[in-house]
Amino acid sequence: MLKLENIGHFYGNRQVLKNINLEVARGELFGLIGPTGAGKTTLLRIIDLLETPASGVMYFDGAKVAATGRGRLDIRRRMAFVLQKPVVFNASVYDNIAVGLRWRRQSRSRISQTVEPLLEVTGLKALKDKNARTLSGGEAQRVAIARAVAVSPELLLLDEPTANLDPVSTLRIEEMIADIYRRYRTTIIMTTHDLAQGRRLAGRIGVLVNGEMVQAGKAEAVFSMPHNRQVAEFVGTENIVPGVVASREGELAVVDLGGTLIEAVSDYGVGGEVYALIRPEEVMLAKQRGTSSARNWLVGVITGVDMAAMPARVNVDCGFPLVALVTRASLEEMGLKPGQPVYAGFKATGVHIIERPG
Repeated sequence: MLKLENIGHFYGNRQVLKNINLEVARGELFGLIGPTGAGKTTLLRIIDLLETPASGVMYFDGAKVAATGRGRLDIRRRMAFVLQKPVVFNASVYDNIAVGLRWRRQSRSRISQTVEPLLEVTGLKALKDKNARTLSGGEAQRVAIARAVAVSPELLLLDEPTANLDPVSTLRIEEMIADIYRRYRTTIIMTTHDLAQGRRLAGRIGVLVNGEMVQAGKAEAVFSMPHNRQVAEFVGTENIVPGVVASREGELAVVDLGGTLIEAVSDYGVGGEVYALIRPEEVMLAKQRGTSSARNWLVGVITGVDMAAMPARVNVDCGFPLVALVTRASLEEMGLKPGQPVYAGFKATGVHIIERPG
C-alpha cells in the first residue's frame, strides 16, 4: 500500500528525517511511536503529500509518487489526515461528518447511508444535531475521525489522536479506532508517544527517534526484543544490565553481569560485550530458592517497594539493580519490605541480549 525509500527532510539546516525506509501493507494498522519532536508529524505530512521530502522516493499502491503534477492531488484524494488538534466547522455534528461527501457531490440518501452508521460507531448519535464547536475535545476528535472515515479513504493518517485528552476520552477514542479498523479494514498509520497505546492498537510499530527509524516490526517483538539500548530505553525496559558473555553452549550463554552469572539465550560469542535486558514481569520473587523451571535464581536484598501502581515495583540489589513486578496479593503474602533478603528468579528465555558498543 505504501513504501518509503530513504526519505530525508530538512527544516532550514536542521535535518528532521534521516533515510526513512518503511513499508505498510494494505489493511494494516501501523503505529509510529516516538518522543515529541522525533519527526512523526513531518513524516505523516510527507505521506499525505503536504510536503515534498528533500530526498528519497515514495510509492503509493505500487506506483511511484511524482514530486509535482496533478497525480499528487489524485493520490491525496485517496487519503485522509486527522490532525492532532481536531478541526470542526460551525455546523452540526451530522453536517461536519457529511461535509466531505457533499464536496464530492454525493446524493442526500447516499450521505445518510454513510453518516448514520458512523454516528453509531463513534457514539455521536445523541449529539448529531449539536453544533460541533460546542463539543469537548474528545467529542470533537471523534467528529474529525468520523469525517475522515466517511469519504472511505484507502489510507487514514491519525496524528496523536488522543494527545491532551483525559483518560476516559482517550479510552473512547481508542475503542473507536479499533472498531473502525475492524469494520472497514481501512489501512491506518497512527502516530503516538503513548507506548501502551501503540502496543494495544497496532499490529506493527515503528520507533522513530531523532528523525531515524531505529526499529520496526510486530508490536510485541519491538517491546520484548528491542534492537539496541536506545529502543530499549524508549519502550520502557527497566532492567538494562551491562555484561560479558563468559561461555556458550549452543544457544545457551552464561553472561557475567559484573560478577553475577546468569544464563540467557544468545548467539553472541564468548567475550562479547552485551546488555542483558530482563523484563520486570519475568522476574519472580521468593523467600526461598524456587523450584520452578527458571534457570536463574539470584540472592538479593530489597531496596525499595513502590505501591503507587499495581502491580507494585520492587527494587532488588542482586549485585546489580533489578526491578520486579509483584501483585498486591503476593506482596502482602510475602510481607516484602526494604532490607529483606529475597530470591529473584527468571528464565533464560526471559532475558534478551543485545550488543553493547565498545
